[in-house]
Amino acid sequence: MANKSLKLTTLSLLLLLLISAVSAAAPTNAPPPECSLKSVIGCYDKAKSLKLKLIAIGAILITSMIGVCLPIFSRAVPALQPDRNAFVIVKAFASGVILATGYMHVMPDSFDCLKSECLPENPWKKFPFTTFVAMLSAVMTLMVDSFSLSYYKKRCSKVAIEESMKKRESDGLVVELENVGHGHGNVVVEGGDGSASQLVRYRVVAQVLELGIVVHSVVIGLSLGASNNPCTIRPLVAALCFHQLFEGMGLGGCILQAEYGAKVKAIMAFFFSATTPFGIALGIGLSNVYSDNSPTALIVVGILDAASAGLLNYMALVDLLASDFMGTKLQGSMKLQGWAFVAVILGAGGMSIMALWA
Repeated sequence: MANKSLKLTTLSLLLLLLISAVSAAAPTNAPPPECSLKSVIGCYDKAKSLKLKLIAIGAILITSMIGVCLPIFSRAVPALQPDRNAFVIVKAFASGVILATGYMHVMPDSFDCLKSECLPENPWKKFPFTTFVAMLSAVMTLMVDSFSLSYYKKRCSKVAIEESMKKRESDGLVVELENVGHGHGNVVVEGGDGSASQLVRYRVVAQVLELGIVVHSVVIGLSLGASNNPCTIRPLVAALCFHQLFEGMGLGGCILQAEYGAKVKAIMAFFFSATTPFGIALGIGLSNVYSDNSPTALIVVGILDAASAGLLNYMALVDLLASDFMGTKLQGSMKLQGWAFVAVILGAGGMSIMALWA
């Protein structure tokens, strides 16, 4: 069950990477003179930029691995286990970071791309494509969330019935198949608040959240790797390290709650940690043919950013914040709920301040 879903997620990620690479390298009509790269960048040094980008690959990879692995290996730190208050506070802080990433970083970048002077006025300035794509992305995320949950519940119900039948047969009990299906099917399906249903929910959230984060990570990595402006790369690296550290903690918390096996945890942690460095490396390789002001690149990056913004905003508000704040743990303690709200504000505020440099 988990392997099939993981394969679908992996194929989706590879497809998005391929689209980004092909679109960036595709020949495009030359942009107007005022849109040429050197004319819009005052600080231009290709050799110095390459050194900074190589440093960025290592720094971002390390901080990403630290961020996503901290919650996963929190079993060794009792205070950070999922049933402790500290874990709730850290997860609320990381959720605030993810929320601000969608609203303060990804969506404004999409506006900049799709409203660029390098694109024709019709249709790009006649219609708010960024908010339209973000809205569709949020609705599509809801659909994926809902259908995945339904699929997992049905699959879990079927597996539970089969295991129950095998157990009864091994005990020498003869039970009619229809009665077994009816009795145990009700237990699993109606127990929506039970541990099995909650585990299914955590797994859906972890996979959908990772997909949204990875899309944005590839896009921003590609943009950084293609840039030859050391004046913007330097602060951007610091901002991305902060971003990846705490966004990774949010994703790592979801992976931990999903209770995957070691192999699946390792694969999900690897994809999160490697996608931004991979995007940077891909951008470096394409820097001779890629211009972040070419019409095709602006459209592709703008649409991907808008879709990622809608997904991240939905996941942060619905699957992370609303799910936790409306859950029994926070609802049972006003004090803990207050500290969690403070953590959300600090996370979102800190990530919003990063928008000054990234």
